[in-house]
Amino acid sequence: MKISEVMTRDVETIRPDQSAQEAARFMLRTDAGSIPVTDGDRLVGMITDRDIAVRGVAKGYGPDTPVRELMTDDVVCARSDDSVEDVASKMSEAQVRRLPVIDENERLCGIVSLGDLSRESDNETAAQALEGVSQPGGQHQQ
Repeated sequence: MKISEVMTRDVETIRPDQSAQEAARFMLRTDAGSIPVTDGDRLVGMITDRDIAVRGVAKGYGPDTPVRELMTDDVVCARSDDSVEDVASKMSEAQVRRLPVIDENERLCGIVSLGDLSRESDNETAAQALEGVSQPGGQHQQ
């Protein structure tokens, strides 16, 4: 099964010039811990609640700080034609709960979460992703 069959296609994004406060409001409204950062339809980063708290607040940045200053720009992502199993493995290795999905033209076309994997694939695939995400340690990526 391809990840394009289970991913969420209607993805809300934020621009790099928008503020950390706008990103935080989005996360609060949608009960999400991360949001893709796009320039047009091109994925340029991810910003998480942890980026805002740890990179932002802990280092003295204010709510008007542009997202580009706090986001992770080396984003782990999936390709729309990747298999569900490969994406679960990638999520596990990167220790992330959500992975943006890009198409053959490098444009953001969706996002996949642990929830998507657990609803749409076998339990073993979702368990594989969760196992890595649950492991302690590692550097925060997205």
